[in-house]
Amino acid sequence: MIENEILKNIKSRRSVRSFKDEQINEDELQAILEAGMYAPSAMNQQCWNFTVVQNQKLLDEISQNSKDVGKSFDNDHIQKLANNERFHAFYKAPTVIIISGEEKAFLSEIDCAAATQNILLAAESLGIGSCWINFAMFAFSGEQGETFNKQLGIPIGYTPYCSVALGYKKVETLNALPRKEHIVNYVK
Repeated sequence: MIENEILKNIKSRRSVRSFKDEQINEDELQAILEAGMYAPSAMNQQCWNFTVVQNQKLLDEISQNSKDVGKSFDNDHIQKLANNERFHAFYKAPTVIIISGEEKAFLSEIDCAAATQNILLAAESLGIGSCWINFAMFAFSGEQGETFNKQLGIPIGYTPYCSVALGYKKVETLNALPRKEHIVNYVK
């Protein structure tokens, strides 16, 4: 099987939910953001906006608001998380990147997902733990959504689609679970 650094990085990346309190290095953060900016986008629109949040009080507010909104979401798993007093949407990560997309752009949400994947892989390549967080997006769909958009400086006409928790890993991640089989069809 072919193996190189990029393929190893893809296979070794795992969601990290336990972070050290130490803030990530500014140079590392800039490299991670640049990787997000180099993601592919439909018609090269680059219709994303990255908001870096390192204010733990604000992250706590977004987490709590997400839980408040999630309590009425029609999904047992979401409701269980929302009602768990110890659950924090960002797992107390010291840095969170919120990826927003231009609402009028073509395939904006998909472009933001591609940028998010680049961010995750860049973080892994630098030894920084990451976790793709969608639970926190409840805060932006609730009553407080506009307030959070303003507090975070999210441009008008953009919607937060994804977020990534970043920080130095408190514990090393485990090996990947086995991949599903029979998911590839060949047509020659």
